[in-house]
Amino acid sequence: MREKRIKTNLITSEDVRVRFNETDVLGVVWHGNYVKYFEDGREAFGREHNISYLDQKNNGFATPIIKLICDYKLPLYFGDIAKIETTYINTPAVKMIFQYKIINPKGKLVCQGETVQVFVDFNGNLQLKPPPFFEAWKLKKGLF
Repeated sequence: MREKRIKTNLITSEDVRVRFNETDVLGVVWHGNYVKYFEDGREAFGREHNISYLDQKNNGFATPIIKLICDYKLPLYFGDIAKIETTYINTPAVKMIFQYKIINPKGKLVCQGETVQVFVDFNGNLQLKPPPFFEAWKLKKGLF
């Protein structure tokens, strides 16, 4: 059975400049760095929408990634300023789903992907019910 997913209008855009140490000898971004750009997008989303890693930690939870999808379309190059668009995908399941688009300076899609995170307490226990702070956040954002 497929889980119910609803794309939201909770989107954050963050610009990142490709640094020299993120590229290979040809000046092309190494494929593993796109995952770091996803993290940059997730952190920007958390800051903008008050669900940051520190908010989670202060409420006694961590959200490890349990699934990652990364679909490459075009390369980025040293010096490019790329836009990372991060969208929250709502689901009734006790997890956070984010989708990403990385856009190059010419406005072309470079990479898209998705991460799925679950909630664990600091003893490593998987949460089967939404933590109260997460329920409150979703309620405030109109996601119920």
